[in-house]
Formats: sequence, structure tokens, C-alpha cells
Amino acid sequence: MSKFLKGTMILMGAALITRILGFINRIVVARFIGEEGVGLFMMAFPTLILVITITQMGLPVAISKSVAEAEVQGDLKKVKKILAVSLAITVSLSMIFTPALILLAPYLSETLFTDPRTYYPLVAIAPIIPIVAISSVIRGYFQGRQNMKPAAISQVIEQVVRISLIAVMTKTFLPYGIEYAAAAAMVASVLGELASLLYMFTAFKLKKKFKVRRNFFGAVKSGRSTFNELMSVALPTTGSRMIGSISWFFEPIVVAHSLALAGVATALATKQYGSLTGFALPLLFLPSFITVSLSTSLVPAVSEANKQKNFVLIEHRLTQALRFCLITGGIAVVLLFIFAEPLMTVMYGSSSGAGFIMIMAPFFLFYYYQGPLQAVLQALDLARAAMINSLIGAIVKTAIIFVLASQPAFGINGAALGIVTGMMLVTLLHFATILKTIPMTIYVRDYAKFVVVMAFTGLGGHYLYTNIMQGMPLGLRLLAGVILTTILYIFLSILLKLIRRDDIKRIPFIGKLVIN
Repeated sequence: MSKFLKGTMILMGAALITRILGFINRIVVARFIGEEGVGLFMMAFPTLILVITITQMGLPVAISKSVAEAEVQGDLKKVKKILAVSLAITVSLSMIFTPALILLAPYLSETLFTDPRTYYPLVAIAPIIPIVAISSVIRGYFQGRQNMKPAAISQVIEQVVRISLIAVMTKTFLPYGIEYAAAAAMVASVLGELASLLYMFTAFKLKKKFKVRRNFFGAVKSGRSTFNELMSVALPTTGSRMIGSISWFFEPIVVAHSLALAGVATALATKQYGSLTGFALPLLFLPSFITVSLSTSLVPAVSEANKQKNFVLIEHRLTQALRFCLITGGIAVVLLFIFAEPLMTVMYGSSSGAGFIMIMAPFFLFYYYQGPLQAVLQALDLARAAMINSLIGAIVKTAIIFVLASQPAFGINGAALGIVTGMMLVTLLHFATILKTIPMTIYVRDYAKFVVVMAFTGLGGHYLYTNIMQGMPLGLRLLAGVILTTILYIFLSILLKLIRRDDIKRIPFIGKLVIN
């Protein structure tokens, strides 16, 4: 097995484990601090992501690329200079933004978020910034050396430590108030990230062949060309991510002010936002693990075909990828829509987010499509177009949230509609951009068959759950319903030839769906 394939498999395995552990983490938080506590947590969290995005500046990707090139040349001196310059940048920025976040926390919580209780989670999460800054540099170094194990293991360690501490800390601080419990959940995240950093730092100390501390400042002072080289990769890379982070930062602010205009009390608005972003959205995003893995395989496959100017092969590979996303995303949408209420009850002990899932699930097919489309744009050197599409989607999403959520008739449902509208728009813009570059055939008959399969599966699954499985315990009834509905979906898909025998053979090897 090649070094690249081995690294990809390790990361995919770690990503799956981390996704599951992350979901368990959300369930634990929800069980202990409820919708209102999750709301406080989720209002503060986008601010952290924005600050981390600014602090990292896209450096992990740039470090990985530069280290890989230096390793090929056997230039250890350059590797040391890359690390020294990167650490100088990230640590300096974190030293600016960590105290800035703490100082701005009162203004952010009282004025922008309109809920003073978000002050405590904001302050509690601030120490994670320098930890993530240093972690990102070390992670980029290991990825550049194509050693994916430290990064993969560190992700698992971080989630395990976080889950273990959240249960204890939230329960300890809950008697003092829901805001203190939310802050305790943030502290658990900080400690989980610290455990991850300690592991990676230890692995780095054992693996490196040079001393970073020796003449560190000399390496930084003489690293102008290294700085320029890193920035040439880092700045374009961080463009789309920055747009997403800024959009997410403004989302809770716009929602809070819009709901205030609609006459919703602050505490209730926080609770509703927690239900939407902490309960419903993680469940809707969960199936995207498959499309993310598929997108990773799609980039090199399309890049290779693009270099050969083989547009027929590009169309074939993209069509195969989208068909696979349609099939896997379709069953996810059906299951989430039908079993929204029992799923929420079993996982979170509350069904309040079920309404959001039923509103948003049918539109999330567009999100499952978005990953492969964006991967193709990157492979076709159209990253700038993808960034512009993301910017347009973010602006439209924010505008719709403000307009609809401020209306009493919509309220928090307006925020849900704004999120899915922005998502759909970005996907459609990505698709339109690709159509301008490569000719594609849209198979209308297959889409019509797909609608029929989804409709009949939905009706059949709903009938089985509501009429035949009465009297069973909720958990067992849900499990049986999900299994039988999935079997029905697969049977109908095979019957209408949406799933073929070759597809079933390839399922264990997702990448082959793209490259064959």
C-alpha cells in the first residue's frame, strides 16, 4: 500500500471515529445542560472558529506543502525554518487575539448576542486559541511528511478527553447556573485540545531530526523568503474558509436580533438557537462523512483528467460521484424526515428539534452534492469561483435569516429556511460554474426515478413505524423502523436500476466509484 493511500485510510478511519465521538459529545452536552445551555455554547462557538481561522491563516495546508517539498530535497534546514516562521506567525497572532477575545467578551455577549450569559463561555474558550495555533503547525509538519498517525490519534484523544470531562464538569457547575455549565463544557474542550497537543508535541519530539529551539529567532529573521512562500499558499487557501467563518460568526448575532424584533424573549431565543444548531444540524450533517471521503478521492482523479484535457472522463467521474451522493444522501434524507421525532427523543431526550429536521432534511440533498462539486472546482483550478459562490451564498443566507426570523409568523424557522436557502444557492452556483467549463448531460429520467423511490420509501417507512410496530419500546421500534426502511429503499433502488450490481461491488472502496 502506498504512503498516500495508507495516510488517507488512517485519516478516514480517524475521521469516522472522531465524528462518532463528536456526536456522542453533543449528546452528553445536550443531556446535561439542555437546549438553553447548548444555545449559549453554540452562540459563543462561531466566534472561536472565526478567531482560530484568522490565527491559522491557512498555514496548515501551506506548511504541509512546503515541508513535503523540503523533505524531497532532504533540506532539514528549510524544514526548521518553515516551522520557526509558522510558529512565530501563529503564536504572535494568538497572543493578540486571545486577550482581545477576553476583553471584547462583555461587548459581544451583551450587545451583539443580546444574552449577557454568553460572556462566560466566551471567556472560558479563549485559552484554546494558542493551543490550536501550535497544534496546527505540528499537524501541518506531520502531514507534509505524510505521517498521518499523530494527527489521527490526537483527534481521537481530544474527543475522548473532552467527553470524559464534559460529563463531570457540566454536572459540577450546573447548580451555579446554566451559563456556568456551558462555560464548563467549553473548558472541557480546552483541556481536550491540550491533551491532543501534548500527544502531538511528544510525537514531534521523538520523530524530528533537528532542534527547533536552537537559533530559533535567527531562523525567523532570515525567513523572509519562507514567509512569502507560505503566504502564497496560505492566503488563497483561507479565503473560502474565512467567508464561512465570518458568516457563521454573524449567524447567531443576526438570529438573536431578528428574534428580538419578532418579540421573542432572550432566554427563549437562546434555547431555540441551541435546538437548531446544537440538536438538529449535527444530525443533518452526519451523513456528509461519505461525501467528504468521496470528494477527497475526486480531486486527484479530476485533476489528472483535466491535465489530459479529457472532459469526457471528467464528466463521467463527476456523474458517478453525484449519483453516489444522490443514493446515499437520499436514504439519509428519508430516514431523518420520517424518524425526526424518535431520533431526537432517543438521542437528546427532547423532541424539540424535530421540526427543524423535517423542514431542512429535504433540502440537505443539495449540501450532500456540494462537497463533490467544490472538489471538482478545486481540481479545475476554479477555487476563486468557488470562493465567490460561497460569499454570495453567505450574504443571501444572512439576509434571509434577518428578514424571515424577524417576522413572528416565521421566528426561528426563518433561520432554518435561511440556512438551507444559502446552502442550495451555493450548490447551484457551483454546478453552474462547472457547466460553463465542461459539458455535462443531466439524466432527468434517473432523477424522476429517484423521486419515486424516495416518495414510496417514505410512505412505506411511515406506515411500518406508525401501524405495525406499535407497542414496542421506543429505541427498539426506531432501530427496526430504520432497518426496514433502508431495506425498502435499497430494494426499490435496485428495482428501478438506480443501484446496479457493479455499484454494490464497489461500495467498500469508495474511491473506485470515482476512478473507475
